[in-house]
Amino acid sequence: MISLIIGIVVSLVVTMVGTPLMIRVVHRLHYGQYIRQDGPQSHLLKRGTATMGGVVIILAVLLGWGASAVYRGLTGGQAVSWSAVLVLFAMVSMGSLGFIDDFAKVRKKQNTGLSVGGKFFGQFVFATIYAVLALLIPTKSGFPSAQAGMSFIEHPFFSFEFAGKAVAIVVFVIWVNFLMIAWTNAVNLTDGLDGLATGSSMISLAGYTLIAFWESYHVKGGPKVGYSYAVSDPLDLTIIAACAAVACFGFLWYNSNPATIFMGDTGSLALGGLFAALSIATHTEFLAVIIGGLYVIEAMSDVIQVGCFKLTHKRVFKMAPIHHHFELMGWSEQKVVVRFWMIEFMFVLIGLMIFYTDWASHTGLLL
Repeated sequence: MISLIIGIVVSLVVTMVGTPLMIRVVHRLHYGQYIRQDGPQSHLLKRGTATMGGVVIILAVLLGWGASAVYRGLTGGQAVSWSAVLVLFAMVSMGSLGFIDDFAKVRKKQNTGLSVGGKFFGQFVFATIYAVLALLIPTKSGFPSAQAGMSFIEHPFFSFEFAGKAVAIVVFVIWVNFLMIAWTNAVNLTDGLDGLATGSSMISLAGYTLIAFWESYHVKGGPKVGYSYAVSDPLDLTIIAACAAVACFGFLWYNSNPATIFMGDTGSLALGGLFAALSIATHTEFLAVIIGGLYVIEAMSDVIQVGCFKLTHKRVFKMAPIHHHFELMGWSEQKVVVRFWMIEFMFVLIGLMIFYTDWASHTGLLL
């Protein structure tokens, strides 16, 4: 518990102190945000706001988890777990792609950075590295960092090993690529209003903190009675999720309306990669659809808008993603953001209730 507190405190201090420093650096370099011209006209006033704040979020998570790992190493001799390293790799690698994208935008002084093909290639390479290592690297816990299958909670309802180990690895790589691309783009689409993606990520990652913490108390082979989970190093996953939630909390101080800094693609892709990796590591890939329900709504609104326009040349929403639709209906930006946070909070509550009900039913407490 002390290691968890250390991680939380360090992450909070890094974001609260590091974000204003980042704002000064970005302004000194004249690396302000460029605003899309076809968006709501009120957003044009945000032109020049400091961007690439995701750098601070990433550093806060790394330093918070690192401080916790040092404490555990010095007091208990615990070594760093591969599961934690791989989850952090997913966050940092996707964040680095976002940083390249942000940097290209501010250098070219326009709202387009990396090409779609370039971004997709980068995501494919990093997601493939993560998938192969997660499946093959042995861990001290005895459980792999990921399981070759699709899970709602814990046990795969569809195993990829139906045709042998080699096929399982190939299908798993495809599955991980889909998850990484889907979640990074969904969080990226959510990042369109001051504080929306930051607050939503704080809520969803707090949900994953509770799930990983519960799994750490009921890990297979542990002293606790009841249903248990064959998850590798869930305490490390708890600390990472908690550090990320707190990093978003600290960043929100500066990112709330009117924002003085945006997380940029650096932050949204990093948080999307982290969310995807946590769902894989905790064996909750399909439960994540509920926990990240707001991201799903944002992404689907974009898919529906584009699909319907191509088929019928008519728009379903005034503008996509859907948060812009409500802005153009006359809602203030603050009202949209707060109500969307409430929606995400309800999704997380439902996800946690389903998770606990599943544990209780397997333990026999619902009989």
